[in-house]
Amino acid sequence: MSKPIIAVLTGAGISAESGINTFRGADGLWEGHSVQDVASPDGWRRDQELVLDFYNQRRKQLLEVEPNAAHKDLVKLESKFDTHIITQNVDDLHERGGSNNIVHLHGELLKVRSIENPSLVYEWKKDLITGDVCEKGHQLRPHIVWFGEAVPLLETAAEIVSQANAIIIIGTSMQVYPAAGLVGYALPGAAIYYVDPYPSINWELSNRPNLKVVEEKASTGVIKVVEELMEKY
Repeated sequence: MSKPIIAVLTGAGISAESGINTFRGADGLWEGHSVQDVASPDGWRRDQELVLDFYNQRRKQLLEVEPNAAHKDLVKLESKFDTHIITQNVDDLHERGGSNNIVHLHGELLKVRSIENPSLVYEWKKDLITGDVCEKGHQLRPHIVWFGEAVPLLETAAEIVSQANAIIIIGTSMQVYPAAGLVGYALPGAAIYYVDPYPSINWELSNRPNLKVVEEKASTGVIKVVEELMEKY
């Protein structure tokens, strides 16, 4: 008998408790930079050095932090459920926390890829500089989905959500599309749990009869949802 499927949608809130900056502040800037300057193809073309330095700093920060209780608690679900993490985060804290099935919608900070051949992807933990090239001799760039670029794994994520018996949303505003639209693929009877100290109920969630909101930070709210699901199934 197959295990029930759980889709876990995570955003910046789950990693913030590990000390990862959430990038975009209330003023719309990322670490003092315009999003268009450091997270767009145009920004890359205008000032490659700025973009490289921005992600080098993010990479250094990531290597200094650890997964928190929320990342680790999610792993417990794997004993009873076919569990899939669909994250908007570019860190590797879910992997280090012990989760096995992870879809990174927006790319991965500890990987780089060729600017000419996106299929040439490499693990990368040091600084990335101009002159670092792929095996074909082309410059490497951060393996990040920038604004204005397609989200390659969106269809994979939608397929997972469309089959899930339960969906857990953690630490995301559910306002940024296309990720915010994933709930629209959920089965009519799927249980939906939303863990966030400041939950934002968008139209995809507002008419869901099986929605349960846990107004807590991830490190305390996730374990409550995990325990409820473990008892329920």
